[in-house]
Amino acid sequence: MKAKSEYRNRERTQVAVLDELVNNLEDGMTVFELRAAVSVEIDELEDALATLKDDGLIDVDRTGGRAVIKPDDRVVPDVSDEDEQEESSLGEWIRERLPF
Repeated sequence: MKAKSEYRNRERTQVAVLDELVNNLEDGMTVFELRAAVSVEIDELEDALATLKDDGLIDVDRTGGRAVIKPDDRVVPDVSDEDEQEESSLGEWIRERLPF
């Protein structure tokens, strides 16, 4: 599952982070799990996380002795939106594959 389409017009790493978090909605992810899933340098990941946090698109849960990052509810698509996302546009396909 991907983040809602209105949150996909962001920097590539931010979109990748949001997508991974939406895919791991129940458990959330640690910074280390995100780094392995997104495959970017730690500085780039930290910048993306800081921007997403400032924009209110992610939440950090520090209970249980570790920091777990989860997407904000508004980023998570509804089940009806999921079908729409399966049919992504050509422009979206190109944008995901070209480095910007």
